[in-house]
Amino acid sequence: MIEKIRGAGLIPVIKITDIEDAVPLAQALKRGGLNVLEITFRTDCAAEAIARIKKEVGGVTLIAGTVLNTDNVEKAAKAGAEAIVAPGLNPEVVKWCQAKGLFVCPGVATASEIEQAIGLGLRLVKFFPAEAAGGIKAIRALSAPYSDMLFMPTGGIDENNLSDYLAFNKVVACGGSWMVRDELLKEKNFGEIERLACAAVRKIVGVRP
Repeated sequence: MIEKIRGAGLIPVIKITDIEDAVPLAQALKRGGLNVLEITFRTDCAAEAIARIKKEVGGVTLIAGTVLNTDNVEKAAKAGAEAIVAPGLNPEVVKWCQAKGLFVCPGVATASEIEQAIGLGLRLVKFFPAEAAGGIKAIRALSAPYSDMLFMPTGGIDENNLSDYLAFNKVVACGGSWMVRDELLKEKNFGEIERLACAAVRKIVGVRP
């Protein structure tokens, strides 16, 4: 899973409020070159969105995001999510995922949380909220004592600073939502979402070999 995420470089962080948007949105992002998608559990239809995309859109990897408890994990797993991402580090959630063989990437923002993640046997963590917690400078500083840890920063990342993060070899991928802004979904503007995805992929290619 880490290599899938690394290969993607950018993970769209998606909040779906209208279940009918799920499939056309996933199709637009896939056409734009983004095939690892994070569906956040910030809305009641998240699990159904994962299930619909899993059934109707081939060639995409689905991550359940904003997972706060084991109930969310169970719903996500049943819907077909292949990985779990959380904003914070909840040992109960991590251990539940590990017991079920489900890839999990909890959020951290401090050295102490990274040490907790290491103690749980994790290799990849979400650095959140990335920009508010110090951005790429903080990740570089934290990578010095924890050289084996890999990061997926999310929060405040957009087309203007994406390259700064991806240029650092400890950053596997970034999470971002600018391609799937609320207003674009309300307008059903899947063409613009595809265009923004394409532009983001060009930036990734420009930074990584």
